[in-house]
Amino acid sequence: MPFSALCGIMNRSMAIKVTRKDQSEANENIIRRFNRKVLQSGIMPLKKSQMRFNKPISKRERRIKAIIREERKAEKTERIKLGLK
Repeated sequence: MPFSALCGIMNRSMAIKVTRKDQSEANENIIRRFNRKVLQSGIMPLKKSQMRFNKPISKRERRIKAIIREERKAEKTERIKLGLK
């Protein structure tokens, strides 16, 4: 993700500041230190998860999925008892 897009996503409270150690420090070192701080802070997974919104599942759908899950579990235990895979 480009730096400008990352800055647009981040809140002010989550800002990461990287300053030059001295005037002769290379730009690559600054970028490397910034990337390391971003990875260590855990901002990227949080922001990527916030980019997508999953609609909550209704009670009816949850019940149906639970019933299917229980049926599959029962079939699996029955097959194990019979010695099948």
